[in-house]
Amino acid sequence: MQKIPIIIPVENQVRELDPKLLLACVAARRGIASIIGSRLEIDFRIASFPGSIYLSKSMTARSIKMFRIMRKLGHEIAVWDEEALVHMQPETYFTRRLSAEAIQYVSHLFAWGRENAELWGEYPHLSERTPIHITGNPRGDLLRTELHPYFEEEAAALRKRYGDFILVNTNFSNVNAFVPGLNLFLPPKNPGEPPPFGRGATGMSRAYAEGLRNFKQAVFEDIKAVIPALEQAFPDFTVVVRPHPTENPQVYHDIAAGCARVKVTNEGNVIPWLMAARALVHNSCTTGVEAYIMQVPAVTFMASRDEYYDMGYYRLPNTVSHRCFDFEQLRETLASIFSGRLGAPDGDERNEMMDYYLEARQGPLACERIVDTLETIMAGRSQLPQPPVLDRLAGSYKANWRRLVKWYKSHLPDSKYRPEFQRHRYPGLTLQELNERIARIQKVLGDTTAIKTEQVAEYIFRIRAA
Repeated sequence: MQKIPIIIPVENQVRELDPKLLLACVAARRGIASIIGSRLEIDFRIASFPGSIYLSKSMTARSIKMFRIMRKLGHEIAVWDEEALVHMQPETYFTRRLSAEAIQYVSHLFAWGRENAELWGEYPHLSERTPIHITGNPRGDLLRTELHPYFEEEAAALRKRYGDFILVNTNFSNVNAFVPGLNLFLPPKNPGEPPPFGRGATGMSRAYAEGLRNFKQAVFEDIKAVIPALEQAFPDFTVVVRPHPTENPQVYHDIAAGCARVKVTNEGNVIPWLMAARALVHNSCTTGVEAYIMQVPAVTFMASRDEYYDMGYYRLPNTVSHRCFDFEQLRETLASIFSGRLGAPDGDERNEMMDYYLEARQGPLACERIVDTLETIMAGRSQLPQPPVLDRLAGSYKANWRRLVKWYKSHLPDSKYRPEFQRHRYPGLTLQELNERIARIQKVLGDTTAIKTEQVAEYIFRIRAA
């Protein structure tokens, strides 16, 4: 029996595409076809796809319009929250990342782990009719040792290109956004006035946003200073800086221009970079969690501290990393790592904490668990119910109108819909490049399923069993 297709939107290509391709390959092996590609382009063309299960990466207030459109068109919506592994304190997470109205359109939730499921369980507007499935996340799958061969060729090329290097990952999109309007605050219109909220402060109280801005700005200054200091302290190493996908990288390029061995890049998934690096330096970054799972030595540089954010919002990455509170301690810790006296952080407490936050570190992959759940959702159905004709017409009209509005906004200064920002987040790939990645995934999985791919739009592909 034909199975209901799934739609897998990708917002940040370097972070999301590879794990979501893994999910599409596992789904194809089970006879489930996928539409995968740029989230913006998929949403623009949502009316052209048959009734599918749409795997959304969020359910915020900004999701409401699109969720309404999709339901009118006959799509079903399942969600995992891409930002729920490292999340804000519950009271702020709820107002920022969840919407009581948006969640009404959601049929199923996929949690990163028990901590995520318990967090959602505390949300007062979650219906008992919306089940939470603790499956893990496709991003977690690619951190597992048996999946590392997928990135080995890339990691080897990075080792050859950079030699021994220190990886510095940044996450300052709150105060250094690629589009300034995405910062926590905008410049005040008149001197002496309090700065208005930027889009980055959506769902936050002013006190929370101001505290977070002050903290992140202080850490931002620390990291900017530590990059050239690392180059001076370790003359045999290159320092590779990877800005967050939604950060403005220019400030790091300016630093690199005054250094001999500092390189700035946002190329590819972070996993091969972690495989190739001698150590990771970060502050409060999810990459610290990824490094811990991969057993890569990671150090969180905490020269500026705020207990409320350090051990509230950023408790997980800071706990599973070596902590350094000044540059001399950072230098000594890295020297111990490079000499082999110190390895990756470990210990039962850290491991138990990681198991609490992330499911599917062993056993079936998170992708397999997600597809198991999808098959249960699809059981006995070859297609989703067709909505009334008037609903479909209304959904199609609203989808086209939304596309027109986004096109207009893309021409406004400081808009996140400007083409240069969208291409920064999703540069795209060719059908040949897609097929090469799928072949690598199947080789690692030992999967001989014949897969057919086709390009349905510039940034969108269909993947299914041949």
